[in-house]
Amino acid sequence: MNNKVLLREYYELCEGGVCQDFLTESEKREVADGKAMYLTGIIQRAKAKNQNGRVYPREVLEREVENYQKVVRENRALGELDHPEDSVVNLKNVSHLMTQIWWDGASVMGKCKILNTPSGQILQSLVQSNVTLGISSRGMGSVHEDRQGNTVVEDDFNLICFDFVSDPSTIGAFMGLAEGKIKTTNVYTKADKIKEREIEKKVSDYLEKLKEDWESLPKYFITSSEKRLGRDELLGYIHEINESIPKF
Repeated sequence: MNNKVLLREYYELCEGGVCQDFLTESEKREVADGKAMYLTGIIQRAKAKNQNGRVYPREVLEREVENYQKVVRENRALGELDHPEDSVVNLKNVSHLMTQIWWDGASVMGKCKILNTPSGQILQSLVQSNVTLGISSRGMGSVHEDRQGNTVVEDDFNLICFDFVSDPSTIGAFMGLAEGKIKTTNVYTKADKIKEREIEKKVSDYLEKLKEDWESLPKYFITSSEKRLGRDELLGYIHEINESIPKF
């Protein structure tokens, strides 16, 4: 019998993070009045190999989505900014609340409201600074390899929550080539999980790719919550951005 382990998956949100068509009229008014920020997009996908090489059977995800619907309805579907190393949602680190979750074909869609917590304020500032972010599911479960060599998640999978992340090991997954006129900032987290030379090479390769389409390269930060690497630099940059926003 396989032991259950912590399973985490990354998905990029739809362009710009916010899909207005998914917001209710009251939510749109909240956004227009500057009273709230919502982010929406794909949060999981069934029967397709993800960037971690795992496949989630449809029946497993359907059961867990149905169970998670109850958590959403009870207004306690909280998530964190960046992945912790355990299976518990720490209230002191929460940044957002999932307000809706639904199926769209083989994709699980979600909508969340950014909270006015310390982590939520950082998340909001990152979004306002055009930092590329993704959402990642966190759960406990076992896996096995099928005859085709796919790593398949087993029936004992238990969905815990959805966190916001930016993972340096999956740079290609969220490269956003543009005209070079859009101000954007990239944050590569969990630098303690990868060798220094390797992350430098990944970032260097990424920037070289951007040069093919960008007139000037974006600002970027390499961070680690474990080692507090890049924390002061990133917070200082966020402060600069906030100070530059006109006060009404």
